[in-house]
Amino acid sequence: MTNCHQVAPFDYVIFGATGDLTMRKLLPALYYRLTMGQVPDTARIIGTARSPLKRSEYQTRARDALKRFVKTDDFDEDTVDRFLDMIHYVSLDGSKPDSNWAGLREVLSHKAEEHVRVFYYATAPDLYGAISKNLHHEGLITDDSRVVLEKPIGIDLKTAEEINEGVGQYFKESYVFRIDHYLGKETVQNVIALRFANPLFEAVWSGEHIESVQITAGELVGVEGRAAYYDNSGALRDMVQNHLLQVLCLVAMEKPDSLQADDVRDAKVAVLKSLVPLDASTLPTSTVRAQYTKGHSKGATVDGYLDELGHDSNTETYVALRAEIDSPRWKSVPFYIRSAKRLKAKVSEIVVTFKPSATKLFPSQPEKNVLVIRIQPDEGVSWQFNVKNPLDDDFGLWETNMDVHFEREFSVRYPDAYERLLLDAVRGYPVLFIRRDEVEAAWKWVAPVMDAWAKNEVPMAHYAAGSWGPEEARQMLARDGQIWHEDME
Repeated sequence: MTNCHQVAPFDYVIFGATGDLTMRKLLPALYYRLTMGQVPDTARIIGTARSPLKRSEYQTRARDALKRFVKTDDFDEDTVDRFLDMIHYVSLDGSKPDSNWAGLREVLSHKAEEHVRVFYYATAPDLYGAISKNLHHEGLITDDSRVVLEKPIGIDLKTAEEINEGVGQYFKESYVFRIDHYLGKETVQNVIALRFANPLFEAVWSGEHIESVQITAGELVGVEGRAAYYDNSGALRDMVQNHLLQVLCLVAMEKPDSLQADDVRDAKVAVLKSLVPLDASTLPTSTVRAQYTKGHSKGATVDGYLDELGHDSNTETYVALRAEIDSPRWKSVPFYIRSAKRLKAKVSEIVVTFKPSATKLFPSQPEKNVLVIRIQPDEGVSWQFNVKNPLDDDFGLWETNMDVHFEREFSVRYPDAYERLLLDAVRGYPVLFIRRDEVEAAWKWVAPVMDAWAKNEVPMAHYAAGSWGPEEARQMLARDGQIWHEDME
């Protein structure tokens, strides 16, 4: 955090300013960056939404959001007052050309100095093109205006291309910031540092030494208030196509020429384009989809997905995929990607299992080394390796664990992913955002899976809420002689 510098004065125009994302994530993120000295006092946050609110009424909502989503020890009344002074509000439907654009123009015109202008679309993705067209028609897009697009970028390749075209007519690609909050997580960024700043790992980061890689994002909660949205999305679209494929890219990419945006993103696109396509011959054994049924979570009985939804559905709440990368580095190494609702525990992690030592030196075979990168919660890294058993005079081995907890190690609050990303857009630094060809390459790879599942070519499995998922997922790994990380313990 010592290299956090104040950014230039900015106007952050948020479409969808009364929504959950803005209140729960965006406003608290900007508040925290103000407390760290990164947001200048002349910066402005301009909320827009259809709700007919006065500025003071919206400021009250913003205060309530900070009170709810900022840690109590971090809620400072003087700083909150400074933050609220930055907030403006315009009642506006961004998708309608005849809405209150004059009100937005008036707020934007009242500033004492030149500001970087950022438009944040915290709305339904099918509105992105219309909002961009209206901003252009109203002359509100400056030569260096940036636009931040929330995921999902479409629901398939066709709609992703339509969104990219709709926005791309009015914003240069270099000023389009497609946000994936997983890339804003410090632990995900640490994959780059771990791989390329440490010769120990860089030397063994290939199929010559690595047996398998698991990437998991699991939640304790069910769909709850998001049931309607989730049933039109599912685990594959909601988590895998964007977040987890991005994590896979960082784990698997070749060393970029630099940490400049295009060098890193070129390396990621190369991974996506090298993913072996899943087809009719591999889909039944390399993909698992499932729904949770009634079970137990946190000591209570909870309903199954269909009970929460209230009707039948073909939407998966659990997905597990076996992927391979056709490259010299990763030939024949399985990458297992998994995401689910209502698992036994909340866990997002990368598990790298190394091939066992071939040595015959010891009386027992050494256990496999395992590197676990914890994305959340309890961000950190653990390394399981072999040492001599101190109670054995015959060089018996003992598996031990070296564990680093980042928040404790650095003695700082671990920032929310949105904090850095919001200000990276102000800086015009896109390395942690998604380029258009990345989005489209990811959709191309998952398209055969979506098509096969829509036709029920892969049967829907089931798992009890509060478990680690369906038996079919364990069988998928068992065919490779592998087990999920929770079964290693």
